Amino acid sequence: MEMVAIGLGSVGIISIISVFIGGVTTVQTAYQLVSDLVPRSVIGGITRDSTILELSPTICSLVLAGKVGSSIASQIGTMRVTEQIDALEIMGVNAPGYLILPKLIAGLLMIPLLVIIAIFLSIVGGYISGTVSGALSGAEYIQGLTTDFIPFTVVVALIKALFFAFIIVTVSAYQGFYTHGGALEVGQSSTRAVVISCISILISDYIIAQLLL
Repeated sequence: MEMVAIGLGSVGIISIISVFIGGVTTVQTAYQLVSDLVPRSVIGGITRDSTILELSPTICSLVLAGKVGSSIASQIGTMRVTEQIDALEIMGVNAPGYLILPKLIAGLLMIPLLVIIAIFLSIVGGYISGTVSGALSGAEYIQGLTTDFIPFTVVVALIKALFFAFIIVTVSAYQGFYTHGGALEVGQSSTRAVVISCISILISDYIIAQLLL
């Protein structure tokens, strides 16, 4: 259930964003490459590396922090203010393990998969926009994709995705779990969860890049 909510429920928006990220990256790179000395195939390589290393994992995680994070915070926050969590604790149920652990496991499994889908669709979007706009031919784009490809960049992207998934779920669950008051406070907790998650994602993005690259 949690995997469906986090994973399948986010495929649509991630797909749309990824295709346009790849397309915009290709068009803007082609616009900046004005020298005749630089082969057009370089555009494919730049699009590949920028989407794998930065754009797909980071932007998709920021979007998921808004979509998934706010949902988790509001769900758990609502259970807190309606005293459902108190009832679980009275019955002897480990509330964090019962409510948060399934969400954490689902996030750690599904968000890296969403990032892989985002990388693939960004590259496809770059191919479509590059060929349609006439910036470069399909053969040149594919040549750029395959030239000097470093597989470790995909590993870095997946490591980022795991860290970002952990941040999104834990921060949102924490904010929801310790909500006090009523409906107004649930909304505030959701907003706080998204803001803290986004800032934490950007900080950890810099730290991971500094350590691994």
